[in-house]
Amino acid sequence: MSSNDRTISTDGWTAVPRAQSKILSHVDKNAPAKFIVDDIKLPDSEVVKKTYEYAKEHLPEETFNHSMRVFYYGSAIIHQHLPQFASFLETYFLTCLLHDIGTTKTNLNATRMSFEFYGGMLSLHKLQEFGASKSQAESVAEAIIRHQDLGESGTITSVGQLIQLATVFDNMGINPHLIHETTISSVAAAFPRKKWSSCFAATIREEIGLKPWCHTTAIDGFAEGVEGNKLMSRWD
Repeated sequence: MSSNDRTISTDGWTAVPRAQSKILSHVDKNAPAKFIVDDIKLPDSEVVKKTYEYAKEHLPEETFNHSMRVFYYGSAIIHQHLPQFASFLETYFLTCLLHDIGTTKTNLNATRMSFEFYGGMLSLHKLQEFGASKSQAESVAEAIIRHQDLGESGTITSVGQLIQLATVFDNMGINPHLIHETTISSVAAAFPRKKWSSCFAATIREEIGLKPWCHTTAIDGFAEGVEGNKLMSRWD
């Protein structure tokens, strides 16, 4: 494998179907991922440490906890269902930590851009400042920009697909067969939801109110879908 091929793999650039039904077509619906938080080791490079501290400082607790849950759910999906995604775990963790950085009060009001577009640009610069390679920082930025780009056509990067799978699982309970309730209980105990469903629904409405052109409007009934997340209601 050439160095360029390794970078494509470790930075999460591999092209995969955008349609979740296609990427999950082989998944056994009777074999959900069953893990606890202690089973999954966090990446711990210097860029990860700096990014973790930045996210911890700048994100509200509810959003930080969501970001961590998304990492653990995505990791469980990798271990059980998509082992070919294991090569870019560090890049995925960086994406999780920063994917909602554009939703902070400061950042929502700092730009007229949609939150994930601004968050992607901000992350691109911050990650290189923290020591990430250009390829890794760009991969994270693209995944953040496209993490709400759900659809049935075309392709997306592998790290972009994984962040989509894990965020819609935590936010809306989509694809509930992927992860066992034991895993959800462990992750929610370590990183409590703190009424995340109502919190994030309020953020969705706030962005749409500020920016009626924003990309969030592309998801029909998004706020209502988040509020109506029955899968996570017992942990909210």
